[in-house]
Amino acid sequence: MDKEKNASWLERVEEIIQVLEGSSVGELELSEGDLEITIRRQPNMVLVSAPTQFVATSGANGTAVESSRGGREDKSVAINAPLTGVYYSAASPSSPLFVNVGETVQVGQVVALVEAMKVFNEITAEVSGRVTALVATNGSVVQKGEVLLRVEPL
Repeated sequence: MDKEKNASWLERVEEIIQVLEGSSVGELELSEGDLEITIRRQPNMVLVSAPTQFVATSGANGTAVESSRGGREDKSVAINAPLTGVYYSAASPSSPLFVNVGETVQVGQVVALVEAMKVFNEITAEVSGRVTALVATNGSVVQKGEVLLRVEPL
């Protein structure tokens, strides 16, 4: 009887994985009785195109180095996604962007939105400075901890 129950769960999980393949869901937790299953996509499975004017590689000490500017050390600070969801660079398709490259932002200023479970979460600047790069693509799925944009502190 246990084998039949496990086979049933395995079939259900396989069906769920097939359904999730084309979706933007990054993580799903299922539980029934004492059985708990977590389906989690790998963070590198989401393809996000980076702007061509900024290509970053990680240096030995973890600092980013701009390869498009002859290897100068980048002193910018990353503003990361606090949760997995859909990234928006403006409040609506007809609204202007929250920030543009070259603009100055202040601590606490809204710089983006991340929608998760039909809730729009405001992403605010953690430092004051000049926006050096918009890394995430508007409308794309971002994973928790992924870089959304970079700010060079003033």
